[in-house]
Amino acid sequence: VLGFSAVNIYSTFGKKKTLLLNLRKRKNLLRNHSISSGKNILLLYHHYITIFHRGEESLTTRSSRFRRRQPARQCPGDPPPAPSMARRSQSSSSSRVWRHLSLSYYLRRPARLALLFLGFVAATIAAWDRLSLVRDYEAEISRLDEEVNRLHDQLRNAGIYLAEDANIGNIIKKHHLEVDPVSNARREKVKEAMLHAWNSYVKYAWGQDELQPQSKNGVNSFGGLGATLVDSLDTLYIMGLKDEFQKARDWVAESLNFDKDYEASVFETTIRVVGGLLSAYDLSADKIFLEKARDIADRLLPAWDTSSGIPYNRINLAQGRASNPRWNGGRSILADSGTEQLEFIALSQRTGDPKYQQKAENVIRQFQKIFPSDGLLPININPHSGTAESYSTITFGAMGDRKMWETSMEGLLSLTKKTSPSNFYYVCEKNGDSLSDKMDELACFVPGMLALGASGYSPEKAEQIMDLAKEDMVVGTSWNILRPETIESLMYLWRLTGNKTYQDWGWDIFQAFEKNSRIESGYVGLKDVKTGTKDDMMQSFFLAETLKYLYLLFSPPSFISFDEWVFNTEAHPLKIVTRHDSEGALGAVEGKGLADSVIQTLGRKHKTSFVEFDPFKV
Repeated sequence: VLGFSAVNIYSTFGKKKTLLLNLRKRKNLLRNHSISSGKNILLLYHHYITIFHRGEESLTTRSSRFRRRQPARQCPGDPPPAPSMARRSQSSSSSRVWRHLSLSYYLRRPARLALLFLGFVAATIAAWDRLSLVRDYEAEISRLDEEVNRLHDQLRNAGIYLAEDANIGNIIKKHHLEVDPVSNARREKVKEAMLHAWNSYVKYAWGQDELQPQSKNGVNSFGGLGATLVDSLDTLYIMGLKDEFQKARDWVAESLNFDKDYEASVFETTIRVVGGLLSAYDLSADKIFLEKARDIADRLLPAWDTSSGIPYNRINLAQGRASNPRWNGGRSILADSGTEQLEFIALSQRTGDPKYQQKAENVIRQFQKIFPSDGLLPININPHSGTAESYSTITFGAMGDRKMWETSMEGLLSLTKKTSPSNFYYVCEKNGDSLSDKMDELACFVPGMLALGASGYSPEKAEQIMDLAKEDMVVGTSWNILRPETIESLMYLWRLTGNKTYQDWGWDIFQAFEKNSRIESGYVGLKDVKTGTKDDMMQSFFLAETLKYLYLLFSPPSFISFDEWVFNTEAHPLKIVTRHDSEGALGAVEGKGLADSVIQTLGRKHKTSFVEFDPFKV
């Protein structure tokens, strides 16, 4: 169209010469005349112009010939001929218009042909360039839109909701989102470590409980429940590993089966499997996780069918037959009995079925009946009478737990000692009236526990508890199997004090793991940290807890905020919701993921209200 217009404009200033040739003459001329590189385009153009204007062109040619003849004699009755001047004007005007549409016109004028061709090329290039710019612009807009949506998802997951006219500066100040390139780089390193551990598990032990990295095979140490996979679900989600999370989710939906003739630990199955599935549900709102959590919980419930309500520690998942291990004299372990409350209360809140909450809370009521004045219950409980074994050990480490917290902390203070001459704190074990100078690595959660609980005291007492939490502690074990308890305490202390020293300590620990425990096929523990002798097990809690706590240690405090999430014993975050003590109120969140109805907490007492939430898409 641009070329056509240019021809018309240019031709109005050209000379008025010959009339249009007829079709045969033009055909012969095209056959014999040399045409430049625009020949094919012009021929195509000429073809369509010729067909469209064949009748008009023939008429023009006949009119031109008629002007050179004498007027024919007029027969009687014929209309009078038009004036000669009118015929000449009409023919001349028609000639001037149509000759510029004829290819022969330009073949006889090479300069104008070249100008026409250059105009056509310029118009084509301009149109193509414009289309390219539009395509590039649309692609850039699409990319930026995706980036904005991704950032919005991350902010929403951190509990930050942007209004239309949000002031970004105020948001950064309010939520402490100052860019920290050091923490960002460290967090990415932890994420890469998680990918290495996960990919090793996928390659060598997919669907099995745990990976033996040096043997490069899997082992079912928890009855074939996919412990590492289920334990890793929320870690994958929190770190934004979408493809890995989706693959694990599909395995849960298609392959996770609890109908196994296996004596499962009620404690381990609750914290790892029930807790892991509930956390994945709270984060993703995918109901398959809630369905699976309910399935395994129903298989565990017969363990609570005792005269006291104190549960047995083991149960056959297929037969529902519960018991206690012989090595412990048929007694129940305190940590097992006092650790399932969080998961089972959460399950009742999410399903609307009160039976899980009732079983778990009955245990606490039984503990209240036998609770000692110093707040230190022994590790063994009789499941039939519900009484404590007075001669059993009191410990905050293996097989012990925290009950009636504030009273217990008074007892804890009586168990703390300092090493000499280094003045490191440690928590003793108590046997009767004597103290044993022993603290294992499982007790390293104590600083974090103290820091969390300090806010519930008067200012003076809170300062005392927090000072103890900040003290350096020492353990007396020489092995390291990548346990999370120390990292857990560092994460709590960093978030509650803002002291970056705890981040630096955590980074030192992570670098030590990378140097001494990372191998080509995963991560292994050390049988002795002095010799560096490696074992052959990548514990599932390394992915579920250790790496998750490290990732959160280098993340802003508003990410998986303590005001909205609570961690179970296996570091699975569960959304904090309003406690419903009446059975009828429990259905408030039935059929809804906590990612759909999130509880927004106001202050430390967790006054709650429902707000809309878009789940984190990583």
